[in-house]
Amino acid sequence: MTTTKEPGPTAATAAGIEAVAEVARRLLPADGVISDHARLRTYECDGLAHYRVTPALVVMPEDTAQLAAVVRACAEHRVPYVARGSGTGLSGGALPHAEGVLVVTSRMRSITQMRPEDQRAVVDPGVINLDVTRAATPHGYYYAPDPSSQQICSIGGNVAENSGGAHCLKYGFTTNHVVGADFVTSDGDVVALGGDAPDTPGYDLLGAVVGSEGTLGVVTSTTVRLTRLPEEVRTILVGFATTDQAGAATSAIISAGIVPAAIEMMDALAIEAAEAATHCGYPEGAGAVLVIELDGASGEVEAEYAEVERFCAENGAFEQRLATDPTDRALIWKGRKSAFAAVGRISPDYIVQDGVIPRTALPEVLSAIAELSASSGVRVANVFHAGDGNLHPLVLFDDAVEGAGEAAEEVSGAILDLCIQHGGSITGEHGVGMDKAKYMPRMYTDEDLDTMQMVRCAFDPQNISNPGKVFPTPRLCGEVPGRHKGAHPLQDAGLAEVF
Repeated sequence: MTTTKEPGPTAATAAGIEAVAEVARRLLPADGVISDHARLRTYECDGLAHYRVTPALVVMPEDTAQLAAVVRACAEHRVPYVARGSGTGLSGGALPHAEGVLVVTSRMRSITQMRPEDQRAVVDPGVINLDVTRAATPHGYYYAPDPSSQQICSIGGNVAENSGGAHCLKYGFTTNHVVGADFVTSDGDVVALGGDAPDTPGYDLLGAVVGSEGTLGVVTSTTVRLTRLPEEVRTILVGFATTDQAGAATSAIISAGIVPAAIEMMDALAIEAAEAATHCGYPEGAGAVLVIELDGASGEVEAEYAEVERFCAENGAFEQRLATDPTDRALIWKGRKSAFAAVGRISPDYIVQDGVIPRTALPEVLSAIAELSASSGVRVANVFHAGDGNLHPLVLFDDAVEGAGEAAEEVSGAILDLCIQHGGSITGEHGVGMDKAKYMPRMYTDEDLDTMQMVRCAFDPQNISNPGKVFPTPRLCGEVPGRHKGAHPLQDAGLAEVF
């Protein structure tokens, strides 16, 4: 099921796009500016292929100065632009603009500083997440945020989406590991946000930018916090008959004051997919598995391991397996981290959903999801961060069957409604982007949304930085928040459209 929106540039905007292209051609190598339609289609979507738009122009800067110059040209000619890293996002956040420029940061891939003495590294936005850990490991450190796509996702995208990962239970999200950044504003200025110090005076502009999904500007060079490698790591695979038992074990562990590095849960359908794709050796016949990882000082890990074993046994675990070496540990994690792609083995199409609930609501929400699946006939595979209640239901369908896509979307939306009803959120780490903007009013009042958009307009008064994302009803920047009657003067003049 694909939504294609390809009106192409109008005559009024074509001149502006060409002007930006001329600036880019003067600054970049010939292969760093793409205008050929066939090549442009390579960039028509991110990891959410449900939405596709062919950009009018793609530019690939190699440093901050080049990127800023391109943005400055976009601002001068009022041309929309969208920043994109590796394109692994799952919310349509890097969906291009048909009458705009896609600024691809994949050539900005230098780790410019590795400072273990300060527990800091300075990296370009196109640096792959896992490469930061690879560079830091010889010094005794690593980079803690670890999205499932960490082998291919880039730091710039992680900053834009405030990405998490399996180990965010103990170590937090990207925002907890970014201390400074060079930021290209929507008019092309380069400013420094944050710094090396633990805290900086003034407004927390860095905090506003991390997780803003590219709607405020573009983060380039980023100073990240490195974490000391733990003395010991133990990874345990635990099989249960039901998700309720696995959820009860999770609650018992957390309630006892134990904070594992990760507690991941997969249900029977997700296990089936992972096993077919990776042969990861998960317990046969399990209705749910937990992947639990403990790390820290050896004595602490030893004590916590004994407690975790006991809590799992008391809550019905029929099999517990401790990884015996790094290869075994990697195989256990491969099953979990390959889960999204693995579902392609059991379904031709699927929607990757992302919502958050309080951990204590897991049994009730999972039961409700099962009822939704049974009543609709739409299969749902559940993969989630059990420790912090971040759900990733995979809604399966076959787009070749008439109406199947629409039914899957209905179930997907109902799952988000369940999250909201139980005091949760419509996204935990994938972002709002294009996909979930329509759900924002279910979480926030009009006044809340107006306030958020006032922040956006303060950063981007022309509304050219990743426009059309996050908010369901884009406002004209500079307009006073609140409900208005009649047409806006710019609307009367034919210069703007009010949604």
